[in-house]
Amino acid sequence: MAEHTSSSITIEAAPADVMAVIADFARYPDWTGEVKEAEVLSADDHGRAERVRLVMDAGAIKDDQTLAYTWHGEHEVSWTLVKSQMLRSLDGSYLLKPAGQEATEVTYQLTVDVKIPMLGMIKRKAEKVVIDRALAGLKERVESLGK
Repeated sequence: MAEHTSSSITIEAAPADVMAVIADFARYPDWTGEVKEAEVLSADDHGRAERVRLVMDAGAIKDDQTLAYTWHGEHEVSWTLVKSQMLRSLDGSYLLKPAGQEATEVTYQLTVDVKIPMLGMIKRKAEKVVIDRALAGLKERVESLGK
């Protein structure tokens, strides 16, 4: 079983406001550094994305990938890789927990397997960088919308 990397951050907003930003894929290029294009390919009966195509540019690593999303109630979403040029597998999730009045603890978990050989320690460090940047961008985006 592959090891996963996770990290958490507290965002000064209600869980519904945080999830609204997470679910708004069309705006990902506005606040994520790596996502250059995002296209919802299919949605469920509630209008939530089920398949999303993302064009990524993280410097040395560029990828065009399709992810399948599963929504677990109002406070959790997970995804898994459908197709990619650079990755063998990718599984991730956001879990939101209320943290007092108008605050949310967001935990981001990620497991990535790249097609090119990479030492486990280097891969986990890269995962950690991706997670930390994503959480910081999410926090900045959500909190800026609340002002």
